[in-house]
Amino acid sequence: MLTPHGWIAVSVTVAVFLALQLRRRAPMDLLFLGGLVVVTASGVLTPQEAVAGFASTPVLTIGSLLVVAAGLRATGVLDWIGHRCLGSITGERSALGVLTVTLVSTSAFLLNTALVAMAMPVVLDWCRKRNVSPSRLLIPVSYLAILGGVCTLIGTSTTLVANATLNDEYGSRVVELARVQLADPADLDGHAAFVESVAPMRLFEIGCVGLPCALVGAAVLLLCSRYLLPNRTDLIEKLGEQRREYLVEMLVQPDCRLIGQSVEQAGMRNLPGLFLIEIDRNGDVITPVGPTDVFHQGDRLIFTGVVSTIIDLEKIPGLVPAADMTYEFHPTKRQQRHLTEVVLSRTSPLIGTTVRAANFRHHYNAAVVAVHRNGARLTNKIGNIELEPGDTLLLQTREAFIARYRNSRDFYLVSAVEGAAARRHDRAWVAGALAAALVGWLVISSLFNDKVVAVPDLADHWRAIWTSLSAPSVIAIGVAVLMVVTRCLRVSEARGAIDLQLLFTIVGALGLGKALSSSGAAESMARGMVSLVGDTHPLVLLIVIYVMTMIFTEMITNNAVAAMLLPLAIAVAWESGHNPRPFIMAVTLAASLSFITPIGYQTNLMVMGPGGYRPRDYLRAGLPIALVVGLTAIVLIPQIWPF
Repeated sequence: MLTPHGWIAVSVTVAVFLALQLRRRAPMDLLFLGGLVVVTASGVLTPQEAVAGFASTPVLTIGSLLVVAAGLRATGVLDWIGHRCLGSITGERSALGVLTVTLVSTSAFLLNTALVAMAMPVVLDWCRKRNVSPSRLLIPVSYLAILGGVCTLIGTSTTLVANATLNDEYGSRVVELARVQLADPADLDGHAAFVESVAPMRLFEIGCVGLPCALVGAAVLLLCSRYLLPNRTDLIEKLGEQRREYLVEMLVQPDCRLIGQSVEQAGMRNLPGLFLIEIDRNGDVITPVGPTDVFHQGDRLIFTGVVSTIIDLEKIPGLVPAADMTYEFHPTKRQQRHLTEVVLSRTSPLIGTTVRAANFRHHYNAAVVAVHRNGARLTNKIGNIELEPGDTLLLQTREAFIARYRNSRDFYLVSAVEGAAARRHDRAWVAGALAAALVGWLVISSLFNDKVVAVPDLADHWRAIWTSLSAPSVIAIGVAVLMVVTRCLRVSEARGAIDLQLLFTIVGALGLGKALSSSGAAESMARGMVSLVGDTHPLVLLIVIYVMTMIFTEMITNNAVAAMLLPLAIAVAWESGHNPRPFIMAVTLAASLSFITPIGYQTNLMVMGPGGYRPRDYLRAGLPIALVVGLTAIVLIPQIWPF
């Protein structure tokens, strides 16, 4: 029977879900935090339990990983990764195929939360450049990371929590076995076999079923995603405005990665709103430019494009605007400069002069990047363009330029260009090394944590130090701080990278999950479902436990469900006289594979805002995958771990 507190917890959770479904524009973080306030005010949670989520491992880890991802983005590492993985990919289906192979294989050895935090900016960039809605790819990013996470013990925090619970259960069973040995030696064999069946999992043990589940789930996603995922075209407009086209001239420097690549290989034919008009090679003009034409050092590339694509061109190391040679391209000095749009007024002293003769550096401490003129076909030599009233110029300026010239009679309009921060390419190797260290240490700590803690002769203070240094939240926070200390990221940029809406939503979801657990609602419903089965065939019992775990994972949070239901599954196996191993694996897999709701797994929440998703999108896309993966697990588990 549910207690009054249990009814309150269930009612509030259902109300939040309904509000998310019915009120499409309702802020997620406000709804979840509002639900948390209600269960706290009702006495279901104590104030300390309610705010504990702000210091929880998922919140601290995700917040820190967002800063790490921002550091990789600011230094151009994510641009490089995106180019290597998706640079030549033009279609949504091909991109999904590449993401499937990359994310599933990587997620097996890297916590999927970290992987999604780093993959999201890459996918969003690709979507903007290819004019694809991110709602077509971000749910797959989360799902693929989840699927890859069950291939090994260290792929997801849920399997680690489950293994820690097993470790505690194994220890208590060993103590019980010693008592049985003294009290009833005749019953020793049965107890010993049962104790061995609840031993902690080995690194690749769960992968015996997890890998087939990942392959089947990824296949369903690849085959059915075009029918299951929404296509929110309004998000394309948010990713990049399709505004006025500029004429821009870029110079290929000696260290540019484009040298030796064809136009097609470099991806210069696929950027939306961008057209390569001609290549000027030491006075020889190549026009029209074909897909097989190869870039050389010293080439001058003439493009027409919108602001967002010009920013993309600037992010390529060794490719710099050539219209005004006072342009600053040194990575460190470029951090002090920004892109600004200005519209020339009739009273501007620049009217009638060419871009080359205007000497913007002398007059405004600025450099011309590109030129736009409404209703007129500009020549392809920007330096020779004679400026007219109403011309829009894209300038590289100092930070104080806007404040100084906002009211100047020289310009009708002065505005900053968003998202045009220069890349710190000189710090890319530092950011890459820090990210590699983060990944390596997460893998090492996951592999050896149980072994180090179990060393009997290890001093307590060394044990405490290892426990602290092996915590994912501590590792992630440390690397995030180093990103700022090593000047890969400014302090202001680090603060701006922390998505408060996402973190508040996770805090609220954790609080509601805690309310369902601490009120006894979750356990009461679990025991009720098991009792309905009674003493039937163990396969029926396995199905009930898997489905029950899957349902609770979607309602609460995966880690809480794994910790709560594993002891219950072991107790059920003991009472029914069956091998507990298949039930342990069923709980671990079902708790790790959450596809149907956004709150079941933190990566689902992470992509909800950027993808513009609603709860029913997860139900529609995730239900077929959950059913196929669940069926695969239920069929294979008894084959590998017999009852």
